[in-house]
Amino acid sequence: MKHFLNIIWLAIVAALIGGCAKNSSDEFQGYIEGEYVYIASPLGGALNNLAVARGKQIKKSQLLFELERQSEAAALTVAEKNLAQANASLTLSTATFQRRKELRASPSGVISAQDLDQAQAQLDADTAQVAAQQAALDKAKWSFDQKQQFAPADAIVHDTLYRQGEFVAAGNPVVALLPPENLKVRFFVPQEKLPQIKIGQSVSIQCDGAPRKIDATINYISTQAEYTPPVIYSRETRANLVFMIEAKISLADAADVRPGQPADVRLN
Repeated sequence: MKHFLNIIWLAIVAALIGGCAKNSSDEFQGYIEGEYVYIASPLGGALNNLAVARGKQIKKSQLLFELERQSEAAALTVAEKNLAQANASLTLSTATFQRRKELRASPSGVISAQDLDQAQAQLDADTAQVAAQQAALDKAKWSFDQKQQFAPADAIVHDTLYRQGEFVAAGNPVVALLPPENLKVRFFVPQEKLPQIKIGQSVSIQCDGAPRKIDATINYISTQAEYTPPVIYSRETRANLVFMIEAKISLADAADVRPGQPADVRLN
């Protein structure tokens, strides 16, 4: 009987040691996550040209899509003509003012002060008109340009949200991009491990089937417990608390992972 009790006791001790070893491990469970960039136009219109396809690698400044912009093109043409007319009027009023200023300053004083004031008033009005037409042209050009959207960075096209020919409401995303620098690993650690983890600390990631480990750098530590049911904070229950950690994956390794992949994360 005593021998049997010794065996049971040894088994309990071994289990406790194994549990402690597991809790003290620096390897944690997590998954790959991506921060997507949704590209939209602030103006609505029919989708005339969807220039990219889902899953394709694209370069910075590459055309993504173009909305119908005939009305914006017409407004731009009108604004350009109005500015040209305003500039012509300003050129004429400037020459008139300079001539009257010279005549007023001549010894004979050919024109009156009132005539000079009128020329000055016309010059001021034409100057203000040019400024107004320039602002109108800038606005028309902005509206025209916004109907085309370009890639803000090198990225993979995660998804296209409209088909060519469909109407896109103002502000609705048409393309979702995933730049490689927006890939990260998200993992969870028990609260007793938090003192070991610092912003800027490096970690190693191993995904299923991957031939090698990849590197990431911790850039976020949650300030509160995540994904746990309500608990009473006592010595008996606080071991159940886990905190979310995020680490940016290096650009050199970003091509080897995909969002949603499970990952084992080890502190370096």
